[in-house]
Amino acid sequence: MDTIIIYGSCYGTTKIYAEALAERMGLHAVPYDRAGNLGGYQKIIYLGGLYAGSVKGLAKTVRKIDPTACRRFTVITVGLADPEDEKYVRNIRTSAGRQIPETLREKSEFYHLRGGIDYARLNFMHRTLMKLLYDQVKKKPLEDQGAETRAIIETYGKKVDFMDMGRLDDLARRLG
Repeated sequence: MDTIIIYGSCYGTTKIYAEALAERMGLHAVPYDRAGNLGGYQKIIYLGGLYAGSVKGLAKTVRKIDPTACRRFTVITVGLADPEDEKYVRNIRTSAGRQIPETLREKSEFYHLRGGIDYARLNFMHRTLMKLLYDQVKKKPLEDQGAETRAIIETYGKKVDFMDMGRLDDLARRLG
């Protein structure tokens, strides 16, 4: 098998997407912290939740990849904000790009999915960080609020689910 799906998930949304994509593609999904050496894979699909401006587990995963063997590296992020917002996507790609070595970056492609959040399930540290972030971003004037800022304000303290499993059908076709 020359393709593998790896994921980094903290609260489960990304794991659900990864397992559903794996099922559609006839592959297995493996958590990043259980993925062994990835040197033998030509295509690597990485799904990662967005946390504090970085993609969960991405930096650790790319260290296991042999850029000479890997022909295609796909990063699929899962976050709260609308993935159709161009500025938001640009920011994600810039941030994720910093986590990917130059030798692998030229073989990389990015896709973005919308996830969810349940504040009741957040651990103390994440709840505290979200409170601090919320207090900071809610002061921004409306015209300065991007998709990510609006998503934080609109979902703060709630349980929301923006998952769209239908988007995986298109991704499975593109990545197959």
